[in-house]
Amino acid sequence: MYATNYHRASSVEDAVKLASGNDEAKYLSGGQTLLPTMKQRLAAPSDLVDLRHVGELKGISVDGGKIRIGAATTHSEVAQSSDIASVCPGLTHLAAHIGDPHVRHMGTIGGSIANNDPAADYPAALLALNATIVTNTRSIAADAYFTGMFDTALEEGELIVAVEITAPAKCGYAKFPNPASRYALTGVFVARQGDGSVRVAVTGAGSDGVFRQAEMEQALKSDFSAAALDGITVDDADLMADIHGSSAYRANLVKVMAKRAVTAAG
Repeated sequence: MYATNYHRASSVEDAVKLASGNDEAKYLSGGQTLLPTMKQRLAAPSDLVDLRHVGELKGISVDGGKIRIGAATTHSEVAQSSDIASVCPGLTHLAAHIGDPHVRHMGTIGGSIANNDPAADYPAALLALNATIVTNTRSIAADAYFTGMFDTALEEGELIVAVEITAPAKCGYAKFPNPASRYALTGVFVARQGDGSVRVAVTGAGSDGVFRQAEMEQALKSDFSAAALDGITVDDADLMADIHGSSAYRANLVKVMAKRAVTAAG
């Protein structure tokens, strides 16, 4: 059994200090990815900095159309937030369908996007909603934050503090879940802003993680309806293929899920 030093952080400043200068230290939030990985001996951090008792990282605030979600807020808390549901119902719907009840009550939005699993749900939402990821040192636009499969713009020791979103005029999310893990085999989040601009983000299908679907964005800008996507063919060249589905199968799912997301946003 390898040795791991456990630290309970009391503040953001304390957490960063505990992790600083140690390349092998890891922040621990909900632990839904890190702890199973450690159990499988695929990760062996020298130090774990527990964030669950840091009040600054928790909570939801909605002021008009401005949404701020603390990084340590659980999926269940997002799913049950009537404040978020009133201005961004697609996000609460997404959170309500992450994993199972255990995962939703332990997993956090900050932990999910820090890990940036290519089949996770939140990356699609934050990319489509043009969210801002706030860390202890800076603010990062979602377009710049998600840089590849399991890869982000976070620097060593940088800690996500919150996610900020401007509520869209309409939004919706649809995914085809893996029946065992409930991860998205393919998931699509669609958001339409008040100025008519549309962003469409896809998770679970890209060979390099979450991505935007520009052709669909253009089609929906002109006509925000599921029918507007009828003539679009999704190229499967850069899509994943595995035991769960071929790249061609995922290409078809992208279109199907996008149409369902638009209908849900309706």
